[in-house]
Amino acid sequence: MFEILTLQDCQEACLKNCSCKGAIYYQNLGYCSFLSQVLSFKESDGGASVENFSVIIKVQNSAISQSPNKTYTSPSIIPPRKKQNTIVIVGSILGAIFFVFLICIFIFLRSRKGFQEVEEDYLDNVLGTPTRFSYEDLKNITNNFSNKLGEGGFGSVFHGVLPSASEVAVKNLVGFGPVNKSFIAEVQTIGSIHHCNLVTLVGFCAEKLNRLLVYEYMANGSLDRWIFNKNRETALGWQIRKKIICDIAKGLSYLHQDCIQKILHLDIKPQNILLDENFNAKVSDFGLSKILGKEQSQVVTTMRGTPGYMAPEWLSSVITEKVDVYSFGIVVLEILCGRPNVDGSQQEEDRHLLALFRRKQEEGKLMDLVDKFSNDMQSNAAEVVEMMKVAAWCLQAEYAKRPSMSKVVKLLEGSVDVADKPNESFLNGLPTETMDGFASTVLPSMLSGPR
Repeated sequence: MFEILTLQDCQEACLKNCSCKGAIYYQNLGYCSFLSQVLSFKESDGGASVENFSVIIKVQNSAISQSPNKTYTSPSIIPPRKKQNTIVIVGSILGAIFFVFLICIFIFLRSRKGFQEVEEDYLDNVLGTPTRFSYEDLKNITNNFSNKLGEGGFGSVFHGVLPSASEVAVKNLVGFGPVNKSFIAEVQTIGSIHHCNLVTLVGFCAEKLNRLLVYEYMANGSLDRWIFNKNRETALGWQIRKKIICDIAKGLSYLHQDCIQKILHLDIKPQNILLDENFNAKVSDFGLSKILGKEQSQVVTTMRGTPGYMAPEWLSSVITEKVDVYSFGIVVLEILCGRPNVDGSQQEEDRHLLALFRRKQEEGKLMDLVDKFSNDMQSNAAEVVEMMKVAAWCLQAEYAKRPSMSKVVKLLEGSVDVADKPNESFLNGLPTETMDGFASTVLPSMLSGPR
């Protein structure tokens, strides 16, 4: 019991005290007495009587009283049933999406398998194609592609040995999609070409996404290894160089005039001339080739090839077989001079072979250009200069003035009249500007021989 002033004060004091279950307020005395338990009230017959008192009982109210100036918020709680329904809905949506995804994969694999079966049937029924190898066959032939011969723009080349003990070069093409008729047509065309100065396509593989071409093996590799090599011990003599030039001319002449369909190589350069063990030269890499009908004399095509070997008419995109003649002329000069047509190691005035060629002719010092690592070349000066004339004849700026490759072959074999040979002003028709800055776009194709 403690002294307190009013009934209201007694009531508020009980509300603030958690152990207070009720209170008695004695008005006469001004006292407030807390009750920790309230069981019952009754007036006692005995004892002193106290008048004027009030009894306060604390009861639990189900409604929360709110003052007008205060807002009470309760936390958002998702009822258990509603939460369970949300989980079921989300799970159903995810399950449906996954099911549709599985169906799409199944349809894709089914159609892919069907396409491959159609592809297999198509290849089996195509006549005139070279030998078809399985991918497993070529893995065995190349000892799991362990002996790498080189790498070109369209893939890597590996050495292999057929069951017959014949050596081959297997080119693994990269970046090619499914087999199509143009791929098969090109394989058929190149596979049907048989000439001693063209690399033979032995077979191919078109299995799933694997694209491989099998060529005859050329033991001495590409021409650039021999003519750009600054080593007197391995420098080629004049007779070998002259034979290589003649071999290249014969190979191109066959492509241009003796095939069922005229074929423009479009990328003649030393890297695409391969040499066998006896230094017989063969033209390779038909990856950029353009096949024309016999009745076609020219074609409009996208610029392609290698800068430095490209004829001026590429700027117009209207080309003939004379673009190969121009490239042949550049290669002949490189064979004679033992250096590339653009040589960054040279002084500025000697960097471009065509400009240097013109200047030395005007100075009467053409023999200064001849490969200095070959004594045999120096001792055959007269024949070397005559070959330079042939190169210049092929390098005329106007393509109509260039000879055909068949005429070049006749000239090299000595069967053409002297009157038909280029005269002493053979450099007058050369392009006045070098071609090293003439950028080109090399387009991927489905065929590419060993590089």
